[in-house]
Amino acid sequence: MNVREITPAVDADALLAGAQFADAFCIEISDRDLDPRRAADRMMARQPRWAEALLSLRNFLVAPLGLKTSGDDPSAPRDMVGIFPVVSETPDRLIAGFNDRHLDFRVVVDVTPPGAVRQVTATTLVKTHNWLGRTYLAIIMPFHRLIVPALLRQVAA
Repeated sequence: MNVREITPAVDADALLAGAQFADAFCIEISDRDLDPRRAADRMMARQPRWAEALLSLRNFLVAPLGLKTSGDDPSAPRDMVGIFPVVSETPDRLIAGFNDRHLDFRVVVDVTPPGAVRQVTATTLVKTHNWLGRTYLAIIMPFHRLIVPALLRQVAA
């Protein structure tokens, strides 16, 4: 299955007011029973080994800066998809993400209604707060552009 980059088709201000970055990737699938929760679960269930290695390196480097290494907060148990807390969920959309000192982000997983071909779209929104957030975003962007399509391919697998 082919992953395509598309223009984000979300109301960024409604989902993350002040977001300075948005991108979206989509894949067409034939699974008529897929909903956004199952699509997000498939995306986040496992990452390619190279992405896991990068995430481990990222967590090692940012921990001394006091940045979150996951959205999991034992003091406030919540619904999670992978390492991300679910912000909201409807039959057509799941929004996950969290706020941190350096930036806030959301990943929006949309699934079109059943038809001959369904489309799963992953939209990423980011709002940076300071120089650390802007620097972090610039550093991870090349990896983000590789990881999101790889995760979307897992939805079709």
